Amino acid sequence: MELLDIRIIDVVDIVLVTFLLYYTYKLIKGTVAINIFIGIVIIYAIWKITEFLDMEMLSKILGGFLGVGMVALVVVFQQEIRRFLLMIGSTNFSARRKFIKQFRLSESNIITNIEAIIHACENMGKSKTGALIVFKRHNSLDFVKTTGDEMNIEINQPIIESIFFKNSPLHDGAVIVEENSITSTRAILPVTNDHQIPQRFGLRHRAAVSITEKTDAVCIAVSEETGQISYFKEGDFVLFENAEELIKLLEKDLS
Repeated sequence: MELLDIRIIDVVDIVLVTFLLYYTYKLIKGTVAINIFIGIVIIYAIWKITEFLDMEMLSKILGGFLGVGMVALVVVFQQEIRRFLLMIGSTNFSARRKFIKQFRLSESNIITNIEAIIHACENMGKSKTGALIVFKRHNSLDFVKTTGDEMNIEINQPIIESIFFKNSPLHDGAVIVEENSITSTRAILPVTNDHQIPQRFGLRHRAAVSITEKTDAVCIAVSEETGQISYFKEGDFVLFENAEELIKLLEKDLS
């Protein structure tokens, strides 16, 4: 077949496969399954290379691994597969539109009330009230939102302080912030086992490190022991001099 001897159906085939891979990635982006998905894609690519180079032994090993791995895929991605199949088989067209809408790329003009959050953290620091606030950026945080109480509360300083008040039923766990709304309270975050984190930092700080490692979210933690405010990004502490500098950091990272 000549290089330019390409049928229209071949182009359609390539486009459909591209969309399938793209939507699969969007479906699991921001979940713990994304790393497994990327690992499987890498192994599949290596398997194809070994086949092309006639490396029979390694090719058979990788082929057998991928064959058994299909069962593991169903187990790992069962929630995503179930959600996708429910959408496909649903007669509720509004549910379909809502599902598909999450794949659309759009720019939001809603600005997070960062100053209210930072001033609330300053007050909580003075009273040594512990707090953990996670700011969603691009990656989905549904896998942690569903562990808490889903909300839709517009952000303001009194709301933040009342949620983390020590006698409040909502104070335990993390708050998830999306745009200018609190979308979940009492969310349970994964905790990192990184031994390089100093022992003086407790579960809040370890959870902040973990969620910013696994997703592109940024996080603020207020220490219950010292009242110190810490800022986390990409699994690490971000240093700042004062509240004004922290506000500028957040504005830049959330823009």
